[in-house]
Amino acid sequence: MLKTLWATVQKGKIELLESSELAEGTKVLVTVLSDDYESEFWLRASQSSLDAVWDNNEDDIYAELL
Repeated sequence: MLKTLWATVQKGKIELLESSELAEGTKVLVTVLSDDYESEFWLRASQSSLDAVWDNNEDDIYAELL
């Protein structure tokens, strides 16, 4: 099971921003986000939706009408 938890680095240690029941010795995977991570995250998250809307064969019929 994958679970995403937000954390920050304080004095060289990773500190969770919310409490979580993690067993001692639990392995974790850490992804470092850029300073502008929020806008980059939403840009990447929305890209697949934009592709589905703008890059589909159903809309080709409208191009033929122009």
